[in-house]
Amino acid sequence: MKIRKPYVANAFYAGTKSSLTKQITDCFTHSFGPGQVPKPNQQGPRRILGIVCPHAGYMYSGPVAANGYSKLATDGQPDTCIILGPNHTGVGSGLSIQTEGAWETPVGITRIDSDLARNIQKSSGIIDVDERAHASEHSIEVQLPFLQFLFNDAVEFVPICMMMQDLTTSREVAKTIVENTKGKNVAIIASSDFTHYEPQADANKKDREAIDAILKLDDQRLNELGESNQVTMCGYGPITTLIAAAKIMGDVKPELLAYKTSGDITGDKSAVVGYSSLTFTRY
Repeated sequence: MKIRKPYVANAFYAGTKSSLTKQITDCFTHSFGPGQVPKPNQQGPRRILGIVCPHAGYMYSGPVAANGYSKLATDGQPDTCIILGPNHTGVGSGLSIQTEGAWETPVGITRIDSDLARNIQKSSGIIDVDERAHASEHSIEVQLPFLQFLFNDAVEFVPICMMMQDLTTSREVAKTIVENTKGKNVAIIASSDFTHYEPQADANKKDREAIDAILKLDDQRLNELGESNQVTMCGYGPITTLIAAAKIMGDVKPELLAYKTSGDITGDKSAVVGYSSLTFTRY
């Protein structure tokens, strides 16, 4: 089995199992996090369709991300997580999936759900099998240690890297995901940071507009904010896809769990990055 080795260990997160386990624990217990380490509920209701999580270095965005993972853990264990992340490197196809093997982090190894990944790729018509896009991309990788910390190796995943993030593409990916996950115990993780390197007050205002669009399930508006660069969020396509999937399924309610910026962590609010954690829950 081919195993993708961690690319951003010792950079975005700690590089050894013991240090990374402690770092994740600290994210959960941080004042910006949920306050405690969740106990996974394997018999939970599994009402969460998906979560939005940031993907910056854990020292900056980890506590915000922990809010979403805490809800996911107490909601019940998914069999597979589809992780949608933007393509920061510019390498690979416009929409890139990996269908074989596993990814390793210092916490453990997570297998790719090959059957689901192949079905998504074959039925989409627009997603390519392309490992190049994933080789040095961090937006998906940084989500895995949280999943491994909570669920060990019991949860598989499907990585989809989105260089193309327009509304039509995002809706098409959403349609394909919904069609191929009917009757399956699957959660979607949309990986994105929000405003990049603007003063705190500006970031707060712009990110509020994006969050309002998400809470209204307005995939068109959210995508417009991202495409036009009105809100400099890197993963608007993954979030648009999650919103579109929620609208196809119906009876899904988004909830904002946490919003902070890098300035809230460091105290330097002159040029911040925004981080948000949200859940999409069936009702």
